[in-house]
Amino acid sequence: MTTNSTHNHLGQPIGFSVADWQPRPYPPRTTMHGRTCHLEPLDPPRHAEELYQAYSEDADGRLWTYLSYGPFAAYADFYAHLETSSRSDDPLFYTIINHASGQVEGVAGYLRITPAHGVMEVGHINYAPCLQKTVVATEAMYLMMCRAFDELGYRRYEWKCDALNDASRRAALRLGFTFEGIFRQALIYKGRNRDTAWFSIIDTEWPIVKRAFEKWLDPANFDAQGRQRQSLTSLR
Repeated sequence: MTTNSTHNHLGQPIGFSVADWQPRPYPPRTTMHGRTCHLEPLDPPRHAEELYQAYSEDADGRLWTYLSYGPFAAYADFYAHLETSSRSDDPLFYTIINHASGQVEGVAGYLRITPAHGVMEVGHINYAPCLQKTVVATEAMYLMMCRAFDELGYRRYEWKCDALNDASRRAALRLGFTFEGIFRQALIYKGRNRDTAWFSIIDTEWPIVKRAFEKWLDPANFDAQGRQRQSLTSLR
């Protein structure tokens, strides 16, 4: 429960009270289930081969431009990367399994997880070409938000990307994130500068964002050819 911004006994403005706040649980290594997909904790022996095959559709390596790792010269290198990633608690990686194909088609994770303040980020999002711009791609992000807000009770959910990554910035806005600004010269990766664009959704915004997702994901929102009747943005 929150109240409006207030003042202390000296008349100085202070932040609103967050009554009875308790640190939130850490995200569990359990499956998130949806209608078109489910997300499983990354497990290289089960997921690596299918994921590598899905990423192989990206012949020119565009998937890796704005990630700090990849592309990988050989399957062994890719597998070693997944093994290291799967042992990490932050970032905490999940694979995205498309129900229609039965295949692993992408990865996403929680990171900068801060239970004391109820804040975490979604990132390391890497969709194979077959997953991009699909209902599954959107539902995967919805499921991760549901876990953060509904299951775990987090207050703030962040999205950050290279400020030059126009596709990621457009995706954040479409999914309901609010742009908060650019952190200049925030990182160096792959020997180059990164200015970072910051976005967020907070708990008071989540009910509206969630309703829009539910309406958009409803099968009735798609015609016989699978085209959306209403956009996710318009539904908010």
